[in-house]
Amino acid sequence: MREYAITQINKLEQRYCKNCLIKQTLRREKSKTEAHQFCISECSVGQKIQKYGNQLN
Repeated sequence: MREYAITQINKLEQRYCKNCLIKQTLRREKSKTEAHQFCISECSVGQKIQKYGNQLN
């Protein structure tokens, strides 16, 4: 189960987060913290990553 969650997180990050224009823009215009906050609270992909991350605890 742990390996599956890590694999899914990596796939999501590579497919969606790596080249995310919203994340890049927020980092450039505001801060890394603002971009991170957007990802974990508003982005559907970020919420999926959180779900898998919670399985690692």
